[in-house]
Amino acid sequence: MSVPVLRGMRWWDIAPVLDLEYELFPEDAWSPGMFWSELAHARGPQATRHYVVAQDPAEGRIVGYAGLAAAGGLGDVQTIAVARDQWGTGLGARLLTDLLQHATAFECDEVLLEVRVDNTRAQKLYERFGFEPIGFRRGYYQPGNIDALVMRLHVHDAQGTGNHG
Repeated sequence: MSVPVLRGMRWWDIAPVLDLEYELFPEDAWSPGMFWSELAHARGPQATRHYVVAQDPAEGRIVGYAGLAAAGGLGDVQTIAVARDQWGTGLGARLLTDLLQHATAFECDEVLLEVRVDNTRAQKLYERFGFEPIGFRRGYYQPGNIDALVMRLHVHDAQGTGNHG
């Protein structure tokens, strides 16, 4: 298996990203319009978003993606997803590292995220990066009415810790 290459998400990535989105999040998948809207804010000098894909160089297949929104010193991890056959390879950590580097470039002091309360694999990843739980959003994930755990990272506290692997 070749190591996926990270690169900025472009409009032509939306279809394969949606395939992965529907596979991983069948009940609460994003719509094509949501990705189009996010990418519209990810380019140019006024960009407030950063989206990245992980592409298998041998197959050309999109095996992961992630997105960050930033405004007023606050970053928000909008989405992060890794193909099941890539779980345990460190790809999720690479995608999150990319988002946090861009949070720094956007001059974010804090980064927030929501994660399903039943997604302990993702929660452990976020904890390794220094995210701490700060509350819940009841019924956040619809239509399943699943609660979200809200987590926060103080960006400056996390820099240079090197404790991500």
